[in-house]
Amino acid sequence: MPKRGKKAEDVDSADELEATEPEAKKSKKGAAKGPKEKVAESPILYQDPPNKLTSCSGQKYTLKVTSWNVDGLRAWVKKKGLEWVREEDPDVLCLQETKCAEKLLPPEMREMPEYPHKYWACAGAKEGYSGVALLCKTEPLSITYGIGEEEHDQEGRVITAEFPSYFLVTAYVPNAGRGLVRLEYRQRWDAAFRAYLRGLDARKPLVLCGDLNVAHTEIDLKNPKGNKKSAGFTPEERQGFGELLAAGFIDTFRHLYPNTLHAYTFWTYMMNARAKNVGWRLDYFLVSTRLLGALCDSKIRSQAMGSDHCPITLYVAV
Repeated sequence: MPKRGKKAEDVDSADELEATEPEAKKSKKGAAKGPKEKVAESPILYQDPPNKLTSCSGQKYTLKVTSWNVDGLRAWVKKKGLEWVREEDPDVLCLQETKCAEKLLPPEMREMPEYPHKYWACAGAKEGYSGVALLCKTEPLSITYGIGEEEHDQEGRVITAEFPSYFLVTAYVPNAGRGLVRLEYRQRWDAAFRAYLRGLDARKPLVLCGDLNVAHTEIDLKNPKGNKKSAGFTPEERQGFGELLAAGFIDTFRHLYPNTLHAYTFWTYMMNARAKNVGWRLDYFLVSTRLLGALCDSKIRSQAMGSDHCPITLYVAV
C-alpha cells in the first residue's frame, strides 16, 4: 500500500505493489478450509550462484556496476548499506529513490574517498521524493541530468555518464500509482525514455540500470494472477518494457538465466513478504545488443539488507 499521509498522485514507491497471497482453498460446499487443514509451505529463496567473471568469448570483466533502490538514502546509511557497498566494491555505484536533496546528504556519503566523482539528481519541487545518484571511481567524460524533455525532467529520475567506449544510464522509472492514476503519464515516459536511449545507442553502446518499476513476465513476480491490474504489472507497462527490448536492448539477467524462478529484487514491508520471498523483479541491467558478447554476469544480491529492494550487480568487459 502507499505510504501513509501521501496523496495517490504523489505516491511513487514500489510499496504499493501488492504482496498478494494465494487464496485459501475452498471445500466442496464453498467454505474456506480452516487453519487445521492448511499446510504451511516453506518459502523458496533465491540462491545467487557464483560470479561469472569472464564473457562467453573469454573476455575478463573490466567494469563492475552496482545498482540499488535505497528507499531513502539517509535511512539506508543508518541501516549500514554503505558497509555492504564497500564489501561489494563496484567501480560505479548507482542509487535510486534517494529522497534526499544534495544539501542534506549524510556526511558518510560526502566523505567516500573511494568514489571521488559523485553526481546527484533530486526532485526540484518535491523534497524527499524520488532522486538518483551515480558515484564513480573514474571520472566520466561528461554527465547529463534528465532526458531532455521538461515534462519528464522535474523529478530527478535519470543521470547519464559518458565514458570513452559506452554510456552508463541510471534511472528511477515513475510508478503508475495507486489506482493507476499515473499510468497514462507512465506510458508517455516509456516512449520518451525509449527515444532517449535509442539516441544514445546510436552514438555508442550503453548500460542502463535502475528501478524500472515493471515485472516484465509472469516469472518476474511471485503472484502474477493476483496482480494483473497492479502498478508494475499492467499490460501497458509490460508492453512498454517489451518495446524497449525490441529497440535493441537486452535484459541481462533473463538472458543469462532465462528460466530461473523466485529471483526478485523488491519485497513490500507488509505481511513479512521478504522472509516468504513474495517479491517482484523490478531492478534491471539492460545493455545494448552489441554489448552482449562482453556480458559476463548479472547478479541479484538478495541477501543484502537495508531497503525494501536488494542491490544488483553487473560484470561486463567494455
